[in-house]
Amino acid sequence: MVDFIYQYFPFASIAGLFACISFFYYLWISVLRQRNMKTRSNHPNDTKLSQIPPPEVRGAWPIIGHLPQLAGSKPLFKILGDMADKYGSIFMVRFGMYPTLVVSSWEMSKECYTVNDKFLASRPPTASGKYLGYDFAMVGFAFYGPYWQEMRKISTLQLLSHKRLELLKHVTNSEIENCIKKLYQGWMKSQNQIKHKAATSASVKVDMTRVFGDLTLNTVLKLVVGKALYTEDDNENEKEESQKFHETISEFFRLAGVTVASDALPFLGRLDVDGQKKQMKRIAKEMDLIAEKWLQEHRERKRPGTLSYAAADTSNDENDFMDVLVSVLDEEKDNLFFDYSRDTAIKATCLALTLAASDTTSVSMTWALSLLLTNPSVLRKAQEELDTVVGKGRNIQEHDINDLVYLQAIIKETLRLYPAGPLSIPHEAIEDCNIGGYKVKAGTRLLVNLWKLHRDPRVWSNPLEFKPERFLSQLDGSTGGEAANLDFKGQNFEYTPFGSGRRMCPGINLAIQTLHMTLACLLHAFDFDIPAGLVIDMAEGSGLTMPKVTPLEVHLYPRLPSSASTLY
Repeated sequence: MVDFIYQYFPFASIAGLFACISFFYYLWISVLRQRNMKTRSNHPNDTKLSQIPPPEVRGAWPIIGHLPQLAGSKPLFKILGDMADKYGSIFMVRFGMYPTLVVSSWEMSKECYTVNDKFLASRPPTASGKYLGYDFAMVGFAFYGPYWQEMRKISTLQLLSHKRLELLKHVTNSEIENCIKKLYQGWMKSQNQIKHKAATSASVKVDMTRVFGDLTLNTVLKLVVGKALYTEDDNENEKEESQKFHETISEFFRLAGVTVASDALPFLGRLDVDGQKKQMKRIAKEMDLIAEKWLQEHRERKRPGTLSYAAADTSNDENDFMDVLVSVLDEEKDNLFFDYSRDTAIKATCLALTLAASDTTSVSMTWALSLLLTNPSVLRKAQEELDTVVGKGRNIQEHDINDLVYLQAIIKETLRLYPAGPLSIPHEAIEDCNIGGYKVKAGTRLLVNLWKLHRDPRVWSNPLEFKPERFLSQLDGSTGGEAANLDFKGQNFEYTPFGSGRRMCPGINLAIQTLHMTLACLLHAFDFDIPAGLVIDMAEGSGLTMPKVTPLEVHLYPRLPSSASTLY
């Protein structure tokens, strides 16, 4: 859907510089004080604003703030969740010299995303946005303003709208079908090998984390640039290039979740204390080479007199997003791009959509299957629903999803317990505002702890349990579950896995469409289990999203009858 999450700060590398940066600290503070004396808020209700600041976590150090308390092996969203238990649903921490408001309840989240949404719609400047995000040209990193508004509007209308996705849903369904066939072919290959070895085994071991990663990336690439990561017909060089691209994407997300020294201590902006900026520049260069290749291929197709131009479809309905974006922006006469070139805007936007949509969806699929395997009764119930609605004699169709209400509830419950982004992408206040009765000054950063909010015992009964039934509208003829009326659209603030407000994830329709069809097809086609004696590790990782720490390796085997093998 599309951004950076603060995680472990390299405190040890900064501690040795403590003495030499003290001078700069006091210089910085004096400058800020003078600036605050000269400027006043433009907030229309400035006279009504509370002057009481939010409660601040104790133990802040000079200059480095609460960084020592935020460092460690535990993910940041859990550290902040523990702080919420002690300080309440709204409190302040200091990431170095930057005050950051942390919100952990739906009431406070609602205030942020409704009455204060415009004041909190910008992003803070970070090294990842500068070096990985084309100097903040990527929509997820972009500051609030005309450029961000226009690029988001184009992205939504030309790729992510319901109408556009309806026209292109055959692309998603085709990739899911290919994934099912490849899994079945892998199983058949293993059975042939077993026969030669005179051994017996009905299943094949598969790394589903990798399967989901390839599936979602191929799907998004076809939508955005018109071609998959790789196909079985590619030669070895092309497959090697595709594998390198996969590794580059993984490194992009790792670095996008890194907080470098200057992100917390701005006067260190010219230094690269821990070498992370150098790595960011290297990955950015590799990504740009890929995006530039895509762009030149698309421009070649539009050049009159070429074979590719003659073969190109003149209808926008089947064109990929980069085709449409090139046409739209090449015709743009206004000063839309400000300091960015057209090519930069095109490459940054296409990469942003590709990276965000593929990673978040694959992470969610991995968690969904992990939860089902650790809750076999839920898995059985989901497959029983599939057998009732679809049967075992045909493939799943798009219209079947509306009748698979329990499967939909599984996806909702997965995103409650394991939102792809456990912390909201950081916002930055552009004006003073009032949240929860406290004054929040311009320049303050905001994090909404979705992981904590989605486990609020005031809202969710047995909040740590995986219970899809809570999202069903009827339970055995009785009233619906506690969350039966909650949806993904960002207006039910108890449940906002895709965020809310102006910065809400624009890819919600694509994500839900892909999650529903992928899980339905997989559970319909295969049975899953885990190696004997092993327990699935449900530990959460850190970074831009919330990946599972260990790969999800499972045994799978076909569940459809042998007479239905043509369905694979």
